[in-house]
This record gives sequence, structure tokens and C-alpha cells, in this order.
Amino acid sequence: MTPLEKIAPAFVAMAHSIVWASVATVDRDGRPRSRILHPIWEWDGTDLVGWIATSPTPIKHEDLAIHPDVAASYWTTNQDTCSADCSAQWFFDDETRIAVWDKFKNGPVPVGYDPAIIEPWKDGPTSAAFAALRLTPRRLRVMPGTVMTKGEGEVLSWHA
Repeated sequence: MTPLEKIAPAFVAMAHSIVWASVATVDRDGRPRSRILHPIWEWDGTDLVGWIATSPTPIKHEDLAIHPDVAASYWTTNQDTCSADCSAQWFFDDETRIAVWDKFKNGPVPVGYDPAIIEPWKDGPTSAAFAALRLTPRRLRVMPGTVMTKGEGEVLSWHA
């Protein structure tokens, strides 16, 4: 197992370079549902936390109320992949939503963007259409594409 101190920076670098993740939840009947989302990750040297700016749709809300877990998977054309299995927690308070909005608005290229470009969020971070999801990883995997294409590199994996 790879120490968190080694895998977390590698995960953040790869995830932020890929930007978009397929994020799966599980419904009340145990069936997976996936959607494309845009997490931003923070590594402070001790803890890794992901944030997703999202709309609290009835499907997402119901799935996470029953199973408060997500699986986020990233892939890009050079075959780099990374994934995170996480607990997920909704935040609807103004302080957190404003902070998450600002993380994206002031985030590094290419993961940063102005959330106001999303039509339902045009009224800002305190809009009823905007919520924050906090991701706390319990498993991480990072695989450079060269592992598969050239037999070079190292697969990193960690679990809590």
C-alpha cells in the first residue's frame, strides 16, 4: 500500500489535469448511477478532501441519503487513470457554499472556472440550485498510462 503522503499529491495532480470525473452513486435498489462531475481536491499534507459544486437533484439527493458514498473515476486519452472511493456529505449552509464557489472560481487552470456560467447557478452560491458535496476518500488509486502502454511507471493504491 502506498502511503497517503505519496499518493495524495499524485492523485490531485492527475485528477486536476483530467478535470472531469465519472461519479457513481447507488440507488435504493442497489443499482449504480453515474454522471460526469467536476471535483476539486485539496491536500494539506495530512488530509485529502474533494469538493463538488453541484445541483442537489432529487436523484442525487435520494441516492446519497440512502448510500452516502460515491466512486469517482478519471480517464484521459493517454490512458492515465485515477479513482477515489469516498464518503459524501451535502452542505447547504451559505458559508460552505460560498467557500466552495470561491474554490472553483479561484482554482488553478484547468480545474478552476467561474460557476456563474452554469445557468441554474446564475444567482450565485446561495441559490437553491447550488450545493456543495464534500468527498472524504477511503480508497485511492493512481495509474499512469505508461504502466499499461509501455510497462513503465508505478500503480499507486491506498485505503484508510
